[in-house]
Amino acid sequence: MTDDKVVGIDLGTTNSLVAYMGTGPTLAHPDAPGKGVFIIPGEDGVNLVPSVVALDAENHVLVGNAARTALLTSPERAVYSVKRLMGRGVEDVQEELKLFPFQLAEDLAPGEVLRIKLGGRTYTPPEISAQILRQLKRNAERFFGGAVKQAVITVPAYFNDAQRQATKDAGRIAGLEVLRLVNEPTAASLAYGLDRKQNGTIAVYDFGGGTFDVSILKLKDGIFEVVATNGDTHLGGDDIDNLLIAVAVDDIRGDLGVDVRRYPDAVQRLRSAMIEAKIALSSSEAADVEVELPEGKLYQRRITREMLEQMIAPIVERTLGPCRRALSDAGLTAQQVDEVVLVGGSTRIPLVRREVEALFARKPHTELNPDEVVALGAAVQANILAGGSDETKDMLLLDVTPLSLGIEALGGVTAKIIHRNSTIPASATEHFTTGVEGQVSVAIHVLQGERELAKDCRSLARFDLKGIPPMPAGLPRIEVRFLIDANGILHVSAREQRSGKEAEIQVQPSYGLTDEQVENMILDSFDNAEADLAERQLIESRNEAETILTALGKGRRNAAWKMLGFSEQRKVDELEQRLRLAMSGGDHHSIRRSIDELNQATTRLAELMMDAAVGSALHGKKMDETEMEDGPSAPHPIGKAEFS
Repeated sequence: MTDDKVVGIDLGTTNSLVAYMGTGPTLAHPDAPGKGVFIIPGEDGVNLVPSVVALDAENHVLVGNAARTALLTSPERAVYSVKRLMGRGVEDVQEELKLFPFQLAEDLAPGEVLRIKLGGRTYTPPEISAQILRQLKRNAERFFGGAVKQAVITVPAYFNDAQRQATKDAGRIAGLEVLRLVNEPTAASLAYGLDRKQNGTIAVYDFGGGTFDVSILKLKDGIFEVVATNGDTHLGGDDIDNLLIAVAVDDIRGDLGVDVRRYPDAVQRLRSAMIEAKIALSSSEAADVEVELPEGKLYQRRITREMLEQMIAPIVERTLGPCRRALSDAGLTAQQVDEVVLVGGSTRIPLVRREVEALFARKPHTELNPDEVVALGAAVQANILAGGSDETKDMLLLDVTPLSLGIEALGGVTAKIIHRNSTIPASATEHFTTGVEGQVSVAIHVLQGERELAKDCRSLARFDLKGIPPMPAGLPRIEVRFLIDANGILHVSAREQRSGKEAEIQVQPSYGLTDEQVENMILDSFDNAEADLAERQLIESRNEAETILTALGKGRRNAAWKMLGFSEQRKVDELEQRLRLAMSGGDHHSIRRSIDELNQATTRLAELMMDAAVGSALHGKKMDETEMEDGPSAPHPIGKAEFS
């Protein structure tokens, strides 16, 4: 083979797959070679590779089904659901680790990348994921009989920058050049669109092992445009599994007097049995669970589909809120959606299918295997990037960024530069200035979120623009440019236009944000919109008042002040005090009124200062020697008083 084969990879929480678009067993004729999109099977002939990594007795790495078998006998030497840990900090995962048999390294410091103990070594989540990717790479190389070096890898739509970067790192560690990260719902739409070949509005409901996403796409003449996306970064089939296990653990402790949590191998046998029962209940009305326990005990229980649905109803309900918000963001009603596509193994659950059908008022499509559709779509995107074929040469993928991006401006407000649901790749530029006299550096604080104040948004990164020549406040012109590349990874640059000084950063986000904060960003912005706006208006009016008072202070030192009459000076003094009093209160309307009154009262002073400046210029003096202030078109100050 040549080196130009590009595969599509679904790196999943529970299972992972690799697919290819070209010549091979097609969807319609799996037993006969043909042209199409197909899943590349593993060594055992199975398409799904469990996302489990383990060490055997000789410390050899096991991946997939062999590792899943090892998980039952030596759970302390196995890692699963590592996707939930990608790009996350120590503080984020303490509660979650209680559900896993593996442990973190003891010497981790706050803010440090996670390291997982496995055998006598520790591994980061990207290193664990790289083992899974290596296995998929080997499967593809065995299938093609040659090297595979490039891939498209899918990620949840709501993966943040840190999680996306961790996924790219995993690909690089595995020896793959990651040509593109594609959002999983978008990949599913590519597979669906290739199969259906029609125009319309599509809702993709993606309920996988560790994450939930919903995306609304418009398909027209081969162009897939994501118009809205929403989701829950920490909700998936694992939560259903953990709920069933918790119920069984309580049963065993109450009925048999055994605390299963003291026996990791028994917990894993119980976990395996409960997952099998959950899967069986998608096609049967009842399932029997039987697990051998320590102390010679035996756990037996019959679970009905009705019992399962009662237990998991709150989890399924949690998926419907993001669906409603995505529809609202897209400006659509459920009735305006033409097709609904189900993705992820959890969508096999009958309750999930009923709830989705009820919400969108139409039966969802299930023609494509929900476990495989994301990988198939990744293969379609891989084919497009590799040069395309007759089926994909006219196809175009337009994705979106799920959360707004911006920087912190003076007073702690958020200045949004790229708004959420903007089509990516995307770039935007805004201009700012300084708020402190003689400022020689500016700290750029990059934020992600929908709230009006920086303290309520997610901190992505900080960097400094240094070496700015000292100038009066408001004189520097700082251009801040945001660029989101096709992988959804953010690049930020800042340049002071007068001096040419510049700095840039590829955002490596800081750790420490809890999942609840990420998941509720948009919901919080709705709930707190009125209070946030009021606080922002108060901060901005106070900032403007400070600028007016600073300018007035300089005006008093100008010769033009003495040219005012006594009554004019007294009127300005009174209005200045009124403005200062208004600033101490919490009514931005009162501050605005006082600003307008003071502006009106100082109009003659400004005219006299302008006349003096023009006269000085005509006599050969520099304009800045007259202490002129920038006009109303000056850009907004950036940052806080902490800037040096």
